[in-house]
Amino acid sequence: MTREGEALMQLEISKKERQGVTVLELSGRLVSGEECESFRKLIRDLLAAKQNSILVSLGDIVRIDSTGIGTMVESVILTAKGGGRLKLFNVPRLIRNILSTHRLLQAFDIFETENDGVASFAAESQTTTS
Repeated sequence: MTREGEALMQLEISKKERQGVTVLELSGRLVSGEECESFRKLIRDLLAAKQNSILVSLGDIVRIDSTGIGTMVESVILTAKGGGRLKLFNVPRLIRNILSTHRLLQAFDIFETENDGVASFAAESQTTTS
């Protein structure tokens, strides 16, 4: 129950594990405020737990603002500094266009499907152990 005038957080994050990869599915709004802070905290918590192979679906994001884009970039950098990788899949055309317009597309590894994204982590670990 919320108090009158208090907004509900409009971002849901589901988490699962696949082949050593943490898969996050975001739905709703990734916007300034509690939504972005919730995502930031989850990324920090995953890295603290040494879960540093992270794959994020943006397919059900209905709104993203500049803070949301900044949070995604910040998460990629934070994950890399922690020795891991954060990759995206199922990125809607609108979000791809925003990333492209602001010349941020190259900051992300983007895959069409969850299977492709998970496989990319396995391929990376094979090339580093060979």
